[in-house]
Amino acid sequence: MAEEQQSAPEQSSWMSSWIPSWCPTSPTQLKDAEEKMLKSVRRPFSRQHVHISNNNSLWTVAFSTPSCPQPPVPPRPPLVLLHGIGGGLALWAQNLDSLSSDGPVYALDLLGFGRSSRPQFSTDPEGAEEQFLAALEEWREKVGLEEMVLLGHNLGGYLSAAYTLKHPHRVKSLLLVEPWGFPERPDNPNHNSIPVWIRVMGAVMSPFNPLAGLRLAGPLGPMLVQTIRSDFKQKYLSVFDDNTVSDYIYHLNAQTPSGETAFKNMTIPYGWAKRPMQERIGRIQADIPISFIYGSRSSIDSNSGCALKTTRPDVEITVIRGAGHYVFADQPDDFNQAVLRILARTASRSEDEEQ
Repeated sequence: MAEEQQSAPEQSSWMSSWIPSWCPTSPTQLKDAEEKMLKSVRRPFSRQHVHISNNNSLWTVAFSTPSCPQPPVPPRPPLVLLHGIGGGLALWAQNLDSLSSDGPVYALDLLGFGRSSRPQFSTDPEGAEEQFLAALEEWREKVGLEEMVLLGHNLGGYLSAAYTLKHPHRVKSLLLVEPWGFPERPDNPNHNSIPVWIRVMGAVMSPFNPLAGLRLAGPLGPMLVQTIRSDFKQKYLSVFDDNTVSDYIYHLNAQTPSGETAFKNMTIPYGWAKRPMQERIGRIQADIPISFIYGSRSSIDSNSGCALKTTRPDVEITVIRGAGHYVFADQPDDFNQAVLRILARTASRSEDEEQ
């Protein structure tokens, strides 16, 4: 038994050392790819590693309140952006200028992703979730935010809701963009409704992390991303006409799969969450506004938002026409305007509370 317990860390160490040698990636290449993405952002911003416990850090970009004179408007809490599985903060490149036009904005790489630290997570789904949340709470303390508006996409939406449940006094408003992990897995899921290729890939890749194929491809990985996710080039065509986005996505996911492994341990086959958020989100304090944003062409349906709205009529659901799962990249202008409207209402409520 002792030998078996030692083998996992040894295997993890071996894999960690093997991946960079097989895959054409490095932290420096990820840094360069991110910088190319962020060159499209016009507003000034700062960037730093925010250090937390256990020698970990969360990579962060921050936009301060504009210094130029503005019409008098109620101040709003800072907006904090959390990306989804396989993502990173630079995927918000088409949103940062607009969203920071009337108040502070922070975007960070989640623990285990992007340029943040990539520690070993608990294999227990609740333990892994707690590690994500503890890192976010330490980050908030270090940055010095008393309250914030949390906006999360995909996995970031799940974690935003979980954080709000645990630290309700820190969240003024919750924005869930195409959130992952909300519905409970049906007792008898209709597998026939799942495309055959997804069922085959699910069976083949079930022992592995979601993006293991990208790393197993080694030197062919960059070309694989360009081919399989060619849609990302179209999403960012207004700012990039080359492989800037696919290069960034490759370098995000070709390195040690820390957060990705945690995500796998939080799921059951075909992407259902082991700890569905739908069972818990109703316990969020009634005075915290909740908004859902979906894409009209997304494979993620809006049933979770609609179900919550039946018990909390104040829940807002926005559907962005012509957008898919990456709604913030598919229709950035419409997405930005929808978020700014929600932020304006949050600021007005904050002013009313102070009066």
